[in-house]
Amino acid sequence: MTTSSIASRVDADITVTDLTDTDSDSEESDSEIFDDEPVLTALSWSARSMRNVGSSPFRAPHLAELIANDLRHKILTGELADGAHLPRQEDLLAAYGVSKPSLREALRILESQGLVSVLRGKVGGAVVHRPDVQTVAYSVGLVLQSQGVLVHDLSDALNRIEPQCVALCTARADRHETVLPKLRAVQDEAARQIHDVSAFTVVSRRFHEEIVANCGNQSLILVVGALEAVWSAHAREWAEHNVAGDGFPNLDYRRQGLEDHGRLLELIAAGDPAAAAAEAARHLEWAPVYAIDFDHGVLPSLLSFGDHSRER
Repeated sequence: MTTSSIASRVDADITVTDLTDTDSDSEESDSEIFDDEPVLTALSWSARSMRNVGSSPFRAPHLAELIANDLRHKILTGELADGAHLPRQEDLLAAYGVSKPSLREALRILESQGLVSVLRGKVGGAVVHRPDVQTVAYSVGLVLQSQGVLVHDLSDALNRIEPQCVALCTARADRHETVLPKLRAVQDEAARQIHDVSAFTVVSRRFHEEIVANCGNQSLILVVGALEAVWSAHAREWAEHNVAGDGFPNLDYRRQGLEDHGRLLELIAAGDPAAAAAEAARHLEWAPVYAIDFDHGVLPSLLSFGDHSRER
């Protein structure tokens, strides 16, 4: 890979010349340090990036941004596989012809976007993470928390959207091969765990997650799946808090939930989207609100994104 590979992925609509490294923690420019290396100058920059600039002077992208853009492209297209390690620092420096500060900043950009985990210490290196529902869920949770959104609001959103996902599952012509086997497996596991309140809560939430994950609409799978992940994280924590007390729903309540899921399975199998959606809405009306703290706010920290990103 050479620095020309970056420029080859954009249109030659606008040429930016004299593009040099301006990282504040570098004492010299990259051209001074790597005067025998191919420095990123006279790069082509697509006019598409100018669409929202208007009459304001445009800013040439820093070297770190160009490197991050190139590595991001490789991650999203699968050229760099999920869980793989990025090439060694020495190899990246030689490939891009930049200084260590520029490369470090590029990795910081990718890490802030959840695309890599930078391993510090003796091991070092960076691990690649392709974006998934958990990544989106953590970001969504942060936004909800920053805006003071309560878990009741999250519950209301899912109560309105999830029945539509049930209807989509029911309308699938291949539901007997794709949807129902997964839901029945979760239902069987929930029946086995009904006397273990914590395990039952986790498995019961998986039933709802599988409905969204198998609705067939990729945008809903991503967006609603992120909301489900935030909700499920609260459910797990809520169950742990209530296991030793009287707040957790009793055995009759859990059995009722299991029966409701059984009716949903029957309606999905029968291929009646309207009836299945109505049953889902009725079931969700009496679902508990998983409030953890006194303020009943959304807590994205329950998703343990930092640990998750290293375990994938």
